[in-house]
Amino acid sequence: MRRRFLIRFAIGAFLVFAFVIAGPLIVIGQLLAAFGLPEPAAGALTAVVFAGLVLAVFGGVRSARRIAIPFGDLIEAAGRVEAGDYSARVSEYQLGPRELRSLLQAFNAMAARLETDELQRRSLLADVSHELRTPLAVLRGDLEAMLDGIHPTDQAHLKAAVDEIGLLTQLVEDLRTLALAEAGTLALHMEPTDVAILAHDSATAFVALAEEAGVKLEVDVADDLPLVDLDPLRIRQVLVNLIANALHYAPAGSAVRVAGRREGAAVAISVADEGPGIAPEVLPHLFERFAKSGDSRGSGLGLAIARRLVEAHGGTTRAGSGADPQGEPCGTVILFELPIERRT
Repeated sequence: MRRRFLIRFAIGAFLVFAFVIAGPLIVIGQLLAAFGLPEPAAGALTAVVFAGLVLAVFGGVRSARRIAIPFGDLIEAAGRVEAGDYSARVSEYQLGPRELRSLLQAFNAMAARLETDELQRRSLLADVSHELRTPLAVLRGDLEAMLDGIHPTDQAHLKAAVDEIGLLTQLVEDLRTLALAEAGTLALHMEPTDVAILAHDSATAFVALAEEAGVKLEVDVADDLPLVDLDPLRIRQVLVNLIANALHYAPAGSAVRVAGRREGAAVAISVADEGPGIAPEVLPHLFERFAKSGDSRGSGLGLAIARRLVEAHGGTTRAGSGADPQGEPCGTVILFELPIERRT
């Protein structure tokens, strides 16, 4: 396709330049005959005009070549992308019109985005199939054992099957939420919200669990924070996830601290525990899908969902170890910031 384009372009350019040269020469010849100039003068004038036209054509050919070759490369790369080769790129020529250079840059950016999306899609399919395999295998094994009479069909075994179904249901719902958030199509119901009340309500749901684990649950959110324009259900989902993780890793006799402060035009909320902290090799991947430590009981989607939900509000999320934002020693701290006013 690229070769055909260049051949057609060259033929078209040749015909145009031929007419550009032939046309003026014919007109000049007619004018010279009409005015009856001496033959030497007419020849000299014709030679000058011819030389000027040749130089103009030469410059035009060079300019056309600077346009034709990048367009040919673009056509070839577009064909490769259409065939599924998202690694195709075009050379970003430094010469040529600015608009053409912008077009080549835009194509490379588009191809890079498609390649990244394709890699993420394949990774997600592999991860999902892996995560679904275990609960499905356990559920099938339990049901077959009951059908074969190996296990009695009693409340204990039925409850184990129902628990596996619950895990599958939660995994599917988490994947749906994550997919919508990553695609930017997650519906948010924004309203002015008191972050202090939201943090206390989220922590209250874990009071009994914290007491059972021997962990002190502390909430220290400034009462004078301004109302923040957010979706309270989604941010509560973020807080619940972070608090649940912190309680899982907090040893008995320690504390989990939920804190909130104003940071410029944003509100910063942190959840810190006094557990073992995050291994340095895990920290860069903490918010990736299915990233989890060896003793994790979840699907590994919680922190990825939390980050996407915060980003959907125009905020940011980060993690650390050693000390929380108030300077208190801690094992792990997760902090997210939300803009006070909605960003459009």
